[in-house]
Amino acid sequence: MTDMADLITQQTMKTDKNTAGLITGEEKELALHCMEAALKSGADQARISLSKSVLDTYGMMNGVLDKVAHSADRSVYLYVFADRKYGTFSTNMLDRAGLEDFAGKAVAAVKLLAEDVFRKLPDPERQEKNACDGRELGLYDVRYQDISPEERSAIAAAECIYGKTEANGKFRLISEECEYSDSVDDNFLADSQGFRGRHTETSFAVCSEITIEDASGKKYSGYWWESSPFLDRLERGRCSAEALDRAVRQIGGKRGKSRTCPMVVDRSVSSRLVAPLFSALNSASIQQENSFLKDTLGKKIFSDRLTLTDLARTPGKPGSRLYDTEGVATGNMDIIRNGVVETYFTSTYMALKTGLPPTVEGVSRPVLQPCCKEEDCCPHGSFGAREIIRRCGSGIYVTGFNGGNCNPTTGNFSYGIEGFAFRNGKITHPLKEMIITGNMTKLWNSLAYAGNDPRESTRWQIPTLCFENVDFSG
Repeated sequence: MTDMADLITQQTMKTDKNTAGLITGEEKELALHCMEAALKSGADQARISLSKSVLDTYGMMNGVLDKVAHSADRSVYLYVFADRKYGTFSTNMLDRAGLEDFAGKAVAAVKLLAEDVFRKLPDPERQEKNACDGRELGLYDVRYQDISPEERSAIAAAECIYGKTEANGKFRLISEECEYSDSVDDNFLADSQGFRGRHTETSFAVCSEITIEDASGKKYSGYWWESSPFLDRLERGRCSAEALDRAVRQIGGKRGKSRTCPMVVDRSVSSRLVAPLFSALNSASIQQENSFLKDTLGKKIFSDRLTLTDLARTPGKPGSRLYDTEGVATGNMDIIRNGVVETYFTSTYMALKTGLPPTVEGVSRPVLQPCCKEEDCCPHGSFGAREIIRRCGSGIYVTGFNGGNCNPTTGNFSYGIEGFAFRNGKITHPLKEMIITGNMTKLWNSLAYAGNDPRESTRWQIPTLCFENVDFSG
């Protein structure tokens, strides 16, 4: 552990055990003093962000404890608006005299920059008023304060299957890496208009990576992870089994032939196809003419079946937050509704620069709603990969992406994929060394199914997806 980590940990231990988070009252006052020092030094407006985090990691290698790591971090970011100019500065030390010097030099540096008349703090009426103690969304698990090193080690060890699996003539288990980690992140945000906000959350996670060798000497690897803001909701004891299964299923992979057919995308990787939409809906990309969704606000661009919402204020769920990095209040809102683009993500700066209405700066907890191409057969109960494959009949089930990219201006994409061929609703064999190509707008217009099976552990709630008529190259 570094000297700084030692210092932060010691300070953290001084906090009231019954109080969620890491930031002390004294540290908050020092952060506010830094902001006031910037104003006294000539800043017109200022914002301060104080963040602290602690991370503990216990790693197992082939069933033996191999790594124990403890890290602590603290950062202070000062945002200075002076003489229609703007700059951002950071430090990790908190002492009154040092912060005064830091703020004075920051303001002096900003005044040397070129003017940018669009840099301002947001309208106070748009900012969150009820993020007082960081616990409003229920993302802090008090259990975190009591977990011991012995319990952390035991959780990591419980994930291991190395030496516990029987010999198999089809493969040999070469190595297993299991890891348990827990963390707490605490942020205090304030600005010179009077905004004060705090967000505190815990996270608990387990993961495993398995490497195997088949009878011919070829090696394969599989990976799986689970996480939760709450220890008692963390799904444990199955990561290695899932990782092993994912490795074994790759044995005997074949190079697929080029074809155009339905594509089912596993829920564990489906967010890869949603990410380009959010990038294109960012007003900075639009302003820079680097978005294939420019001039689409309020227009129907995609299939009726595509509905994306941002459930940013869902209590107890990963990704939820009451405000963005400007302090602007989030809200549960439509992003795309039945194929119609309902919003761009527009910060205060980009709103002033483009004339677009200001919103939040980015997505928090996106949820893609279930859909079914049979209008009179909407999904009920469990509707995931197995049922979607059954309905599709024949095609390719994608379980991983291997490189590739999407052109942000045109929406044209090319991705390497791995997965399985399926026929008559059943998986037949693994596939390797294939590429999908196409255009994002066209792809999302071919959406046939979206399941109701997103992973609870993820911030982006994207389920299993199915698209028709996708081009695969062998």
